[in-house]
Amino acid sequence: MNPETTSEKNTPVVDNELDIRGLCCTLWRGKKWIIGFAVLFAAVALIVSYLVKQEWSATAITDKPTVNALGGYYSQQQFLRNLDMRTVPAVAGDKPGIADEAYNEFIMQLAAYDTRRDFWLQSDYYKQRQEGDARADAALLDDLINNILFTPRDDKKVLNDSVKLTAETAPDSNRLLRQYVAFASHRAAQHLNEEIQGAWAARTTSMNAQVKRQEAVADAVYQRELKTVQQALKIAEQQGISRSQTDTPAEQLPDSDLFLLGKPMLQARLEGLQASGPTYDLDYDQNRAMLATLNVGPTLDAKFQTYRYLRTPEEPVKRDSPRRVFWLIMWGAIGALVGAGVALARRPRN
Repeated sequence: MNPETTSEKNTPVVDNELDIRGLCCTLWRGKKWIIGFAVLFAAVALIVSYLVKQEWSATAITDKPTVNALGGYYSQQQFLRNLDMRTVPAVAGDKPGIADEAYNEFIMQLAAYDTRRDFWLQSDYYKQRQEGDARADAALLDDLINNILFTPRDDKKVLNDSVKLTAETAPDSNRLLRQYVAFASHRAAQHLNEEIQGAWAARTTSMNAQVKRQEAVADAVYQRELKTVQQALKIAEQQGISRSQTDTPAEQLPDSDLFLLGKPMLQARLEGLQASGPTYDLDYDQNRAMLATLNVGPTLDAKFQTYRYLRTPEEPVKRDSPRRVFWLIMWGAIGALVGAGVALARRPRN
């Protein structure tokens, strides 16, 4: 009796064993629930995908402009740089290229928050979606600003600068991105022209002061030389020197001995000085020519282009959101899992 009792007590009782065959049979019997819920969830996802806001994004890749694109800005800036080369060669040589300078300003405007904000404020796309509520319009404007994404150039990962704009339709994304790039370029051109005007005015003031300084120096030298000849002529008249009393050339005589040249030569020299006036060097003539050009003022080009496309914006062919096929697969799978749970819950119990 004891061995039999011990054998019965030691026999393991399995209550939690997974019946794979029974599970599959249960799911097969409840296949209508599984298929029904999968179809239902997929249909709801399909309907919702048509109701939610769509997102289409267009991308543009830019690089520094060519000389032809810069137009009149290049010639004006080159004139100022040549002027700086004459005055401060070391400082002028350290500046970046004109195209690089213009493109850097364009990139700054392209990535600026104010540029994106001002673009949307003047666009019909934003005005048509305004609700009249200040908070709702502010939230809409903030979303639109975030829909413009600028990616700067990185020598290790990204070789060129790019900008992406997201809109509700493919044509809108393409059109708005082209308008935004042109808007940023126009703002950059305005800033560059203002910089040229300021630099032009500063160079004009500096050149005018330099010309006046050269004129003052030349006039001082002229007055001193004129006074010296007049004094030597007065001495020669007092001493009655009518002929040159020295063999030394007049250019080598000290000012105190000029009277030795005699009255006739000194008189001729005095008349020559009075007729010719102050003597200026070549730098003075060049500065006067530069000043005459600067006084005319810069000829600004308001429509020059500060960039060039490496990838021109086009209408996107794939929607960013919603991803309809992905939604159908995901929610169909969720519906199938829900149907499987219902089928298991409704299985008969022994």
